[in-house]
Amino acid sequence: MTKLYESEEDMNQTVNVISAGTMITGDVVCTGDLRIDGNIKGTVKSKAKIIVGRSGIIDGDITSRAIEIEGNVKSNINVVDLLSLKSTANLVGNICVGKIAIEPGANFAGNCKMQGGPKVEAPATAPVNPNKVQ
Repeated sequence: MTKLYESEEDMNQTVNVISAGTMITGDVVCTGDLRIDGNIKGTVKSKAKIIVGRSGIIDGDITSRAIEIEGNVKSNINVVDLLSLKSTANLVGNICVGKIAIEPGANFAGNCKMQGGPKVEAPATAPVNPNKVQ
């Protein structure tokens, strides 16, 4: 059996490409970066970054460390770090993100839940005494 990667770190540094004109029906799972210029109908998961190019189309849930969208996505998305919607992006679905960046011109229809950032506490206020004249 031929060994494709020297280590798991080498495997995680690969870039997988689904080219324009390619259609996949089913789940896609990878450990490295993934660029999608084709069409996927199914779940997409990556431990690294997913880029959906301008001609890319995804219809299914997406889970990744980071996602950059330029194309069309109909999906519920879970992103640990950054979700970036470029000006040509069209996203329909609910998202759960650490951070989000939306360029002018991008379309987004759905709900957004941000998590993972630092907690900000409301400043403490002195109790109000209704008998005290101000």
